[in-house]
Amino acid sequence: MTSAKRRIWGWYFFDWASQPYNTLLLTFIFGPYFAEVARGYYMGAGLEEEAAKAAAQSLWGFWYACFSLIIACLAPVLGAVAQGTGRRLVWVWLFSALYVIGAWSLWYVAPGAELDMLRRGAILFGIGLIGMEFATIFTNALIPSLAEGDDIGRVSGSGFAFGYLGGLVALAIMLSLFVTKGDSEVTYVGLTPILGYDPESQISTRAVGPFTAIWFMVFMIPFALWVREPHGGAGSLHVGRALASLRETLRSLKYRRSLSAYLCSALAYSDALTGIYAFGGVYASNVLNWDIGKIGVFGILGGLTAMVASWIGGHLDARFGPNTTPDRATEAFGLFALSGKVTSFVAPALITLATAVTGSARLGISPIILLFLVGLVLLLWVHPKGEMPK
Repeated sequence: MTSAKRRIWGWYFFDWASQPYNTLLLTFIFGPYFAEVARGYYMGAGLEEEAAKAAAQSLWGFWYACFSLIIACLAPVLGAVAQGTGRRLVWVWLFSALYVIGAWSLWYVAPGAELDMLRRGAILFGIGLIGMEFATIFTNALIPSLAEGDDIGRVSGSGFAFGYLGGLVALAIMLSLFVTKGDSEVTYVGLTPILGYDPESQISTRAVGPFTAIWFMVFMIPFALWVREPHGGAGSLHVGRALASLRETLRSLKYRRSLSAYLCSALAYSDALTGIYAFGGVYASNVLNWDIGKIGVFGILGGLTAMVASWIGGHLDARFGPNTTPDRATEAFGLFALSGKVTSFVAPALITLATAVTGSARLGISPIILLFLVGLVLLLWVHPKGEMPK
């Protein structure tokens, strides 16, 4: 394998290593488990079941929105730093440490937890979330150094697909070796959970935090061995210069109608997807009354779809050509990566507000539909040939 191919595969392995934070913790295991524990707390405090479900969803949404707001505020700064300095890997490792600390600490959120413990659990989850999101900003900034022109779409799409595959494998392992099937004492492949069956302490479900941390540390090894800073990229850090460049780029958007419409559409779609990822498992637990194992099986089916779609999308992009200005591809890709962060708090905040106002976990997720519609309408202003050079 050539050095260039090793760098690409090393970059792929970051997605493989980090994806379980989304798959296992955010959507399919820890998120629903947190809602289940919170629901139990609120029912124990005297709320009716439906009110307790809404309160649990609001608690999860409030803290997720808070940390998403932190990400939104700092993402432009870190995005500018990622584009303006060659020293990206040190930032990747710094935020990777937060990922591991946050994930591992979720073990301590046990059934019967009081409100203070639930808050601490949400904060620990948020620390790991920040680590994952910010590390991703700096790894995404490496993409233009891994491929050129039309190959950028293929490489990025294949990397995302590889990440989804990693999330699926991790989820399959959890369902096979840890999580029990419904009220039975065996996992989905008929095995006794390797940590034993204890419905009171839920140790097999709580193990998802340490499992995610260990998974990340093991599969970041190829990234550490094969990925290097781009040649000529070891410049000094000039935050002011990077932010000034970002401001100039943002000002130029008023003259670039197609790109502006595309980025705004991407914001809306990204926010809607954030809502699905953050609340899909919680909704399945609260409204559909699915157990965590059933939610995990659904996650495997959804992940397979996402993996195939990412791979196909990347190759379609390479086949038909990315709609970027050729001489400003790095800048455009950076703006796209940034667009997924700066309003990431909107969907959680809207869902939390809607849940609190309606008192219904079912009606609370309705803002997701609105965001998808906004994204669809904005695509009407995107030029089919992309932003053309002037």
